[in-house]
Amino acid sequence: MRTLRRTWRLPSARISLGVLALVALLAVAGGALAPHDPLAQHPVDMLHGPSAAHPLGTDYLGRDVLSRLLAGTGSSIVGALEAVGAAMLLGIVPGIASVWLGRTVEWTAQRAADTLMIMPFTVFAIAVVGALGNGMHQAMLALGVLFAPLYFRVTRAAALGLKQAQYVEAAELMGASRWWILRTHVWGKILPTVAVTTAQAVGQALLVVASLTFLGLGVQPPAPTWGGMLASDLGYLAQQPWAPLIPGAAIMITVGALNILADAVRDSGTAAGDPRVTARVPAVGTAAPAPASAAPAAVDPGPVAPDSVTVPDQVPEKEGELTESVASSPGRAPRTTNGHSEEAEQRVTTG
Repeated sequence: MRTLRRTWRLPSARISLGVLALVALLAVAGGALAPHDPLAQHPVDMLHGPSAAHPLGTDYLGRDVLSRLLAGTGSSIVGALEAVGAAMLLGIVPGIASVWLGRTVEWTAQRAADTLMIMPFTVFAIAVVGALGNGMHQAMLALGVLFAPLYFRVTRAAALGLKQAQYVEAAELMGASRWWILRTHVWGKILPTVAVTTAQAVGQALLVVASLTFLGLGVQPPAPTWGGMLASDLGYLAQQPWAPLIPGAAIMITVGALNILADAVRDSGTAAGDPRVTARVPAVGTAAPAPASAAPAAVDPGPVAPDSVTVPDQVPEKEGELTESVASSPGRAPRTTNGHSEEAEQRVTTG
């Protein structure tokens, strides 16, 4: 929660969250907000430019571009979230288990992650869709499997550092169960790293979903998607060269907001931004306080000039050894060993 509060204080985070909130609203209610039926065809209005009836123009079948853009937001965003959810389930649990369940589980999980990391996204998704059928859920499951090694490595790296922490070792010695240690000491420290990874993974998944729908995988035409709109507009660049910019801008803005949010969360979770670990170094010229257990200097109450000798601000290096400061600022009363200013006549001996 502290990381979230620090993230909210950043202007870039607030802007990106506002953009993502608007995208989420369009993903939920985009079809209801569409001014026209996104599937209705009007051949007499084919390839028309922006107008009052069609603010973003019409496509090669006379369909309203704005309505298709709003209706396609839900399919694109939900597909990316479904892929990232599958990746989190398949990556986080094995990543933590590889640290706490012994060498066999560790070796098996690492070899599986290494194998999945060398597979290309698009080729693997096409193979899975060809085997299981062309559908959004099949394609997103394949995409989630390929994103799982990302969560596995990030979670494992964070858990390895926490396993060697002193408070975790102390909890183990006191007989705490693994589940209690993971819930109490480990998960809260891993969560900011998972949040950063999730924001970046959603942006990458959105790009891959757009690529798959551009190829006609996942969502079947004429259902509107951002990638499908890009594919249909490329055949009519001579009539409408600006048409691909509309779905491309929607993808670019959404992915950019996710990346900015990921950077903000990462910056808020660093040690430099945490006030609890900020070092408190005294300013240059500021005297260090003397320890309470220091032995008091021997004082001989002989008559001396009031401003002749002052007790130094520095802490003595050895017992009974003091560094005398014979220069005092104008108008400043001499300081004694207890730190208060008073006009006492004392003579300090170093014996």
